[in-house]
Amino acid sequence: MIDMRQMRYFIAIVEHGSFSRAAEFLHVAQPALSLHVRNMEADLGTALLFRTPRGVEPTEAGNILLRHARTILDQFTVAEEEIRGHQNDPEGEVRLGLPGTIGEILGVPLITAVHLRYPKIKLRIAEAMSGFVQQWMRDGSIDLAVLYGEVAEHGIRTEALLEEPLQFFGTPALALRDGLPPAGTDLPFAEAIRQPLILPGEGHGLRDLLMRHARGDDERLNTVIDVDSYNNIKSLVAAGLGYSILPENAIATEVAAGRLSNWPICRPALRRTVHLAHSTDRPMTNAVTVVLHLARDTLRDLARNRHWIGATLLDHSEPDKHVP
Repeated sequence: MIDMRQMRYFIAIVEHGSFSRAAEFLHVAQPALSLHVRNMEADLGTALLFRTPRGVEPTEAGNILLRHARTILDQFTVAEEEIRGHQNDPEGEVRLGLPGTIGEILGVPLITAVHLRYPKIKLRIAEAMSGFVQQWMRDGSIDLAVLYGEVAEHGIRTEALLEEPLQFFGTPALALRDGLPPAGTDLPFAEAIRQPLILPGEGHGLRDLLMRHARGDDERLNTVIDVDSYNNIKSLVAAGLGYSILPENAIATEVAAGRLSNWPICRPALRRTVHLAHSTDRPMTNAVTVVLHLARDTLRDLARNRHWIGATLLDHSEPDKHVP
């Protein structure tokens, strides 16, 4: 019979990708972890892990166990909180995933709010491109996420909170060489995507949005570099290797300093909707619930107070989108 401790050990091994790193994280001897896995495999009659040059990965059966083990442990965490009566003083860990362009503006004020109001909550924020954040949401690696666009997937609830414009940008020198119109003037979408572009790869929200608009106009993106990092995109553009398209807020500092120039995109104007998302397949602890409310309030405050440059608050607050 597999117990709670074995499930925790198994999850740690998969998440860390090796027995040694999991043993260090859990403060458990590596041979003990190996023994627990062998016992689990004997109980279930199948292999749960296989070795790779990089460490270990779950088998098909291991992935099934991983999914159920996470659900069981999440439910047990909720039960513990309810029994201990922490409704007025929530505690525990909350995992939040953010795209890098949102993490730059939301991370510090949200962490500060959680720390001051709920000191027993440990908020862990992970930043990545939007496609990776969506995958974390699917596999249960995070409790909450801020995403671009509605996620029409089973078991994920999203709430639209604000919109922000996308802008074309590059160095002043490159724009002068290429004969672009003066910075700050509208640039037609078709002209923007004919320039050499540095963009995230396919499967990420920004790239997919641009591809949809390009197909609608019978155009193609002139992508010269694929890179799945917002910071690297900005660095490569600043080095004069091409142009890119990002939210206005993400490039405001560089534009103000004169390192980059920006152009609003027209025909059509491009905007993205920012959504707050959580899973409906896993129970929400009190800690997750209060962080969800704080994240919603903080996002709205940033737009309302114009700290999020270019953002428009969706005061009509459309109902949550839930895919059953």
